[in-house]
Amino acid sequence: MTFRVWAPAVSRVRVRTGGADHEMTAGGGGWWFSDVPAPPGADYAFVLDDDEKALPDPRSSWQPQGVHGPSRIYDHSAFDWTDGSWTGRALPGGVIYELHVGTFTPEGTFDAAIGRLDHLVDLGVTFVEVLPVNSFDGTDGWGYDGVLWGAAHEPYGGPDGFKRFVDACHARGLAVVLDVVYNHLGPSGAYLDRFGPYFAGSNDWGPGLNLDGEGSDEVRRYVLDNALGWLRDFHVDALRLDAVHALSDRRATHLLEELAVEVEALSAAVRRPLTLIAESDLNDPRLVTAREGGGYGLHAQWCDDLHHALHVTLSGETSGYYADFGALGALERTLRQAFFHAGTWSSFRERTHGRPVDTRTVPGHRFLIYLQNHDQIGNRATGDRLSASVPLGRLACGAAIVFCSPYTPMVFMGEEWAARTPWQFFASFPDPELAEAVRTGRRREFARHGWGEAEVPDPMDPATVERSRLDWSEPGKEGHREVLDLYRSLIALRRSRPELADPWLDRFEVRADGPLLTVDRGALRLVCNFGPEAADLGEPASQVLLSWGDATATHLPPDTFVLIDTLG
Repeated sequence: MTFRVWAPAVSRVRVRTGGADHEMTAGGGGWWFSDVPAPPGADYAFVLDDDEKALPDPRSSWQPQGVHGPSRIYDHSAFDWTDGSWTGRALPGGVIYELHVGTFTPEGTFDAAIGRLDHLVDLGVTFVEVLPVNSFDGTDGWGYDGVLWGAAHEPYGGPDGFKRFVDACHARGLAVVLDVVYNHLGPSGAYLDRFGPYFAGSNDWGPGLNLDGEGSDEVRRYVLDNALGWLRDFHVDALRLDAVHALSDRRATHLLEELAVEVEALSAAVRRPLTLIAESDLNDPRLVTAREGGGYGLHAQWCDDLHHALHVTLSGETSGYYADFGALGALERTLRQAFFHAGTWSSFRERTHGRPVDTRTVPGHRFLIYLQNHDQIGNRATGDRLSASVPLGRLACGAAIVFCSPYTPMVFMGEEWAARTPWQFFASFPDPELAEAVRTGRRREFARHGWGEAEVPDPMDPATVERSRLDWSEPGKEGHREVLDLYRSLIALRRSRPELADPWLDRFEVRADGPLLTVDRGALRLVCNFGPEAADLGEPASQVLLSWGDATATHLPPDTFVLIDTLG
């Protein structure tokens, strides 16, 4: 077994395995090497200089004893894949379902999640987006505090468990999107800086990577190899890149563009589509503009402006970053152009923000639209979903807009049946001081917004995790059952009627007339009534495709919608 590690900042490296330390030889570019007899499944760690503390491999694929323990040799070729006939899925026309492995089922494992995949097939989704599964300290957490990016979290089932999950998804025709975090590292177990100049500055969440300073070539390679490894070795179909606006990179070729180039090459090699989806607060269409057009060449991005406009319409909330979206016509405007802030004033940021999308050349499928996601629920003080405060009829109208839009729809787990379980912020750091710091920081953060300490759940309390698990008895209950039927019907219509999946924004018509919102997609017309009074539409249609409550083609009670075929 050849052990190798990049450690340019030290003068001596040993690999500890089989109960002994073995000297490593310095090679070029700061790399160290050693050939030591060690079989797959053997534990190993690196000892730097004269420090006797053994550190896990920064490129580890397996951490069975957690982020502070030794790495374990993992043989990717030993897994028995059954997805040889899988040819992948392209994002256009797709529907994404976002889930967190630890709370998707009572057991919180990859294998338990496999048992619920048929529900997703029946729902009609085509992509399963999994929140980060990289190793983080503790057993329970969102996954965004990962420190060993290539090792699947052991309490979920480790690398073999994740491969079984991906394999099972492919067997059911489901593509897998993996959420990856390259903008920061978690607060516990981040040993990268012991090896070399990995870190440069910090952001709101932790230390950031050195992407453009001295020694940054290997740091960038670390990110690129990690991304390619998930796509190649774990057969993942797409990556969701967390908070790319926090990547500090002043090079002429941005890391994101470099990643897009290498993923395109890998896609050609494995002969299936590989997709990159960014989370970005920049409102910059260059991210999803093709490289031929001067962009970075990513395939899609989350679009929080669409969420914010829908959230304000459904809930009436206008505090914080929702403030601007309470303006008259905000939903209509945002649906038409994807970005509400497009070189316009943002009161929350106290500056102009964003850049317009060229709706003639940039297709809508490059922007994800959603009523809810893990951030927009979990970062509320009590982790409450829209279903906790918004009437079902109004939620139904929001869902109809999402699935009748030209954008790529995404559903957060449980949303499809209006789940009542919250999804709260939780962690399980073993270090008492760190745990208390996170607990205190969370309470102080929301105290500034008027929440009392007792109202903010303790993120370290195991009960917080338990409350956040889906209740799988709900889908069969009254109210929940009807919402689930609606989501199934909307997704089925989107797949059967090409007009609804048409991504071209310049062929999409939307207009607001007081409390009525009308969306025209070819011959199909969606009308939603967000007002307190019933509305008479006054134009009979030959066929109602779908409606909520007592809505008809001519009469729309409050918080109802009707989808009609004007030629039918």
